[in-house]
Amino acid sequence: MADLLARKAEGFVLWRPRVTDPPPRLVIGTLRPGNPARFEEHRRLDLRPAAGHPDLWELPAAECGLADGTVYHYWFEVTDSDPRRAAPARMLCTDPAAPVVDWRLLAPRPGPGYGEDDRDPAGVVLFSGGVLAEADPGGERPDWAGDPPLATLPPNNRLVIYELPTTWSVALETEAGVALGIGTFRDVRALVDPEAEPVHFSAVPALEAGRAHLRELGVNALELLPPADSFVDREWGYATSNYFAADYDLGFPQRHASPTASSDLAALVRACHQAGIRFLADQVMAFATRWSCETVNFLDFHVWQGTGDPEEDGREAFGGTLFKYNFRTECYDPVSGARGRHVPARQIMRAHLARWMRDFRLDGIRMDSVVNFRSWDFIQEFKDHARALWRERAAAQGLTGAAAEARFLVVAEELAVPVALVHQNRVDALWNETFKHLLRAALLGEDEGGRGFEETVRSMVDCRRLGFADGAQAVNYVTSHDVEGFRNERLYDFLGNNGVADRERRIRLAFACLLTAVGIPMILAGEEFADQHDLPPVHPAKQVDPVRFDRLEEPWRRRVFDCVARLVRLRTTSPALSVNDTEFLHADFTGERRILAWRRGGPGQDPVVVVANFSDWGTPDPRHPASEYLVPNWPATPPGRSWREVTQAREVPPGWVGREPLYPWEAKVYTTLPA
Repeated sequence: MADLLARKAEGFVLWRPRVTDPPPRLVIGTLRPGNPARFEEHRRLDLRPAAGHPDLWELPAAECGLADGTVYHYWFEVTDSDPRRAAPARMLCTDPAAPVVDWRLLAPRPGPGYGEDDRDPAGVVLFSGGVLAEADPGGERPDWAGDPPLATLPPNNRLVIYELPTTWSVALETEAGVALGIGTFRDVRALVDPEAEPVHFSAVPALEAGRAHLRELGVNALELLPPADSFVDREWGYATSNYFAADYDLGFPQRHASPTASSDLAALVRACHQAGIRFLADQVMAFATRWSCETVNFLDFHVWQGTGDPEEDGREAFGGTLFKYNFRTECYDPVSGARGRHVPARQIMRAHLARWMRDFRLDGIRMDSVVNFRSWDFIQEFKDHARALWRERAAAQGLTGAAAEARFLVVAEELAVPVALVHQNRVDALWNETFKHLLRAALLGEDEGGRGFEETVRSMVDCRRLGFADGAQAVNYVTSHDVEGFRNERLYDFLGNNGVADRERRIRLAFACLLTAVGIPMILAGEEFADQHDLPPVHPAKQVDPVRFDRLEEPWRRRVFDCVARLVRLRTTSPALSVNDTEFLHADFTGERRILAWRRGGPGQDPVVVVANFSDWGTPDPRHPASEYLVPNWPATPPGRSWREVTQAREVPPGWVGREPLYPWEAKVYTTLPA
């Protein structure tokens, strides 16, 4: 456990306040329900330096006169350290390491020159048995009973990731007109647990009780867009405000009495694990938005942009405040508890990682926008620390060695795909944005980047041709949540914008390529049934664009979903798709044809063979004697096995093996099963 987290169980702790005269002060009380909620102050008490650590201020809980079993709301009173202020004031700020925050209760406005954005939410803590513990404002606590062993979760080379916005919307008819119902942790759980009921999507068949959309699809990893707390109301969460807390909005369904973010997120992760689904969280660490470190000690943690600070160096903060990841100073280390020369911003991020790894049991992490860290060293430090924490958790269950290492993943996102990050072991894997562009070019019969068409497909199918050394180093996707800009939109819209009328066939072709390529496949929520943009794919509308699960009821979209689900199950179960081995069997570019066939799998494994037609050419009507397409070099049928075509879930007669009809823009995916 990080030293800071251990100390927080014993009392209130504030690390590295810049102004200490007057000293930082605890302001604590209880919340009285109402509209608006009312704060009933209990006490104001000065913090004092911890022994041996002049930059760590604390106050034992035993000295605060707290009542056992009571939930308290609190702030720290500090002198604002933000150098951008003309007249810094004494103000109440959120505990930077608060495990729970409550935006119903905002601090008073500090004074002239301050606005509504300077009113911080209260932190929340439970005093029980003489210690401070995590609890939601109503006293609810995370419950991990029934969380299965880590060994039951899939390894990296068997993953299919489902990327889901932490919040998504659906149009709801109300007495006042049309409103947006917004996703919460409980709605996400309804996608995983057939016994769970959604709170905002009760009219959507795919989320109704008795169904679990992600189980029906067969994915075995769920990646949530940032689940940490953000001040932004009901959007994607790429504006983290409180790094140690689960998102308040995602834990506060409409018409509920009080927020339950921590307990709801824990219930979601447990439900994922019980379904054999790993839980990955997106982390935004290049910049923060309204985090109280700006108040506590701006210049130690953040870059004062526009002042010539070399750490700015062209980085993009997207409206937030950049972290200062290269400023080293003598200080307390919130991770080890030792004193030495450390980088405060790096160490607070490592402490926040320990909080999420320990208390929310993450099985993987996506690091957002790593180019804006301006520190590859820190990227590696963070990854190494995450893996060390994972090994501790796994070892406690008797899971060690390669079996443990294969069940955790740290992925970096940088759209330029700097493969050197994996070569240098800075991260485990990268988002493979190149795959998306290669695939989309192939779906239009084009080459990408002057490679030529055949090399476009070969590089798409085997990420090693792009510089990756292993499939577990590349996360491939047809579409990601970055839907803004040229050729980034949802696949349905991309095809329509490029004049493709028969979307169904090419979407099926796209998923056949994605789910048989070398690399970890990732599916953006809704792509599995050809969802489309309802709002413009521009900021900020894209962040509340609905994932229209109700569209799954349309017959052609159901056919797409069923095809994708069959391919997902093949991907998660076939040994041939868990290894890198890839052999191109055939390429045909005669006339108008653009046909390639490839085999996946190593020696002794049941092969997976893909025959993909990226052209308008097709064989004649199947009743015609010449209605076949011969693929030379077809693998021998293993003894006691027969061939099955996966996309249509049908047996292949022995006489048709390697010579079936092939239609325009079609991929057939074959494997063998016991005869």
